[in-house]
Amino acid sequence: MASASPGGRPPAPPFGGDDPPEPPRGPRDWGGATPPDPPGDLGAQIRLVARGDAAAFDAVYEQVAASVFGIVRRVIRDPAQSEEVTQDVLLEVWRNASKFDAERGSATAWVMTLAHRRAVDRVRSVQKESERERRTAAADIPYDEVAEAVESSLERERVRRCLGSLTELQRESVTLAYYGGYTYGQVAGLLGVPAGTIKTRMRDALIRLRDCLGVDQ
Repeated sequence: MASASPGGRPPAPPFGGDDPPEPPRGPRDWGGATPPDPPGDLGAQIRLVARGDAAAFDAVYEQVAASVFGIVRRVIRDPAQSEEVTQDVLLEVWRNASKFDAERGSATAWVMTLAHRRAVDRVRSVQKESERERRTAAADIPYDEVAEAVESSLERERVRRCLGSLTELQRESVTLAYYGGYTYGQVAGLLGVPAGTIKTRMRDALIRLRDCLGVDQ
């Protein structure tokens, strides 16, 4: 066991580095057998922690921190998050030491179960957050504006197609009158055609456009 640092606190666990310590294998890999506690009677130390013994917690921390980090890192992968979750696990050991029951398994199994559960919870939390961000991003898409733009584009295409079915005089008359804002007389003057002819051609053109666009009377 490493010597305690000045002040009684144990040295920090080896969280850094590219190769985390090899964690104890999960319950499935243990073949149903409960892994034994390491030397120093971890179970006894945890029972002391349940009574509020800070020195016992220091001993537990030094004894299991590296293994907790290893199993958490195996699930989460991200080193920074693994360190954070490891601290959460050890804090949970401090707060819930009274829940440890030696008759149900070893102290090592209890701590590693806490570690694995916390790691899985973190992964699920990150996944849910990512999903919320995706939904939020999707909600930001202006669907109404897109729909209106598409509808307007399709409508313009229909109008252009129907205008193409008119005669040249009809098309020019309608374009000048409805898109240019000219009166019948002004259209007649611009096209050099009698006003009566323009009115007749425009009436016929509007009837044809109505039928082409499917507009009810």
